[in-house]
Amino acid sequence: MSATAGFDIAKEFHWLAAINDRGQPLLNHRVDNDPESIEQAITELRTIQTDHDGLTIGLDLMGGIAGLLTAMLLAAGLRCVHLPGLAVNRARRGTRGGENKSDPRDAKVIAEQVMLRDDLRIIDLPEEATVELRLLVSHRTVVARETTARINRLRDLLTSIHPGLERVVDPTQKSSLVLLSRYVTPAEVRRAGITRIADHLRRHGAHRPTADKLAEAAVTAARAQHTAVVGERRTAQLIRELAADLLATKGRIKALENEIEELVDSHPDGALIRSLPGMGVILTAEFIALTGHIGRFGSGDALAAAAGLAPVLAQSGKIRYSRSATGGDKALKRVFYQSAFCAIQRDPVSRAYHDRKRSEGKRHHQALIALARRRVNVVYAILRDRRPYEGRPQLRLIA
Repeated sequence: MSATAGFDIAKEFHWLAAINDRGQPLLNHRVDNDPESIEQAITELRTIQTDHDGLTIGLDLMGGIAGLLTAMLLAAGLRCVHLPGLAVNRARRGTRGGENKSDPRDAKVIAEQVMLRDDLRIIDLPEEATVELRLLVSHRTVVARETTARINRLRDLLTSIHPGLERVVDPTQKSSLVLLSRYVTPAEVRRAGITRIADHLRRHGAHRPTADKLAEAAVTAARAQHTAVVGERRTAQLIRELAADLLATKGRIKALENEIEELVDSHPDGALIRSLPGMGVILTAEFIALTGHIGRFGSGDALAAAAGLAPVLAQSGKIRYSRSATGGDKALKRVFYQSAFCAIQRDPVSRAYHDRKRSEGKRHHQALIALARRRVNVVYAILRDRRPYEGRPQLRLIA
């Protein structure tokens, strides 16, 4: 007679509920998010495990604020599974008064769902390299998102005082940021002239053709505007600060990507995944960070379902059809989609598959989704067999 338990995860404390196979409560109390309280809960869970010939614990969150709890549960040898928060919410709403949410109720729902289901993914203690990759990839994503916001802000400010210059610069490029970190207003650009601006750009690493072309375009834009906008001085100061920040951020992103590349090169799955056309360093790192060990998935179909790339069967009465999935891990889906987009530009076989789907009447986006789905099977086969992508022998998997 086994038992199940559920933790409703929160920042300051978690709520623990445990039930036997008849649904009778065994535990129902708060567990503070600190080592001492978690250790006390583990002692109680071990007692239940001994008395009931087994125990499975469900968690509605992985990583982040659940990091300490997960690490201590797994270190204690307890079996843990992941029940997504959406599944918890749907299951709770199917009960009497289910719209009333509370931590004790959610913890009980998790324990009940673990008892009823045998298809939940088991949580394993991740390898150190995988955890480091996950942290670096997550940090790079945050930095890149903040960089995009700063670029948009810079463009907005520059358009307000010097729209002609905004049209000729590209704040994603180092040369444009070097220009904007010093010359912004029409008067500044005109006074400096083409030669001085080009020399400034070359001193900061721009190639001569790029520097000359950008300097000429900037001066041409400045000569077309002789009106000073109200607030121009302060706006220009903010633009220079943003440009300097973006230059520093580009260096930080580059350093992060170098660290990520080193970790991918040393990871046992890194070279295998990168052997597939379209899977560069960053996409490989994101894939490893999101999936962990491939053994979590029983097949390529299971991995595709986790990414939201597997068709979903919809059946009601005599009506039966397949539709696109709306669930799954959006970040993992993006990895496969983006790698498919890169592959059709570099890999003739991927391009041929994409073109064949287009000839069947599918739109570009649909053809890429179909290619991404087939590439899931290829990645899974590569990691399962521990053999790199070899081209023709494995291409039947995506044909």
